[in-house]
Amino acid sequence: MSDALAAILTGAAVTYGWRWLGTTLAGRLRSDSAFMRWCGCVAHGLLAALIARMVVLPVGPLEGTPLAARLGGVAVALVVFFALGRNILLAVMAGAGALVGWVWLGWP
Repeated sequence: MSDALAAILTGAAVTYGWRWLGTTLAGRLRSDSAFMRWCGCVAHGLLAALIARMVVLPVGPLEGTPLAARLGGVAVALVVFFALGRNILLAVMAGAGALVGWVWLGWP
């Protein structure tokens, strides 16, 4: 068996193995159980950490933007999120728009 075929089969087994486990357990897990609340907390914590890292220690093109503009974009996104009924799409669009606008206009 070639290395490429072994890699493809291993990747497929891992991917479909988790999918099978998910579909098997989906009907047995309660969404309000302690385990599911813990999973939600871990997922939200990881997302918050990734966003914080992107703002404080960016890489790539975002690295060239001022910290104040990135923090301003986050502030705008948070205000829009809470002001407009927790609409994530509008908050992301407003925050990204604020960041792009401030960088384009040379602020700060």
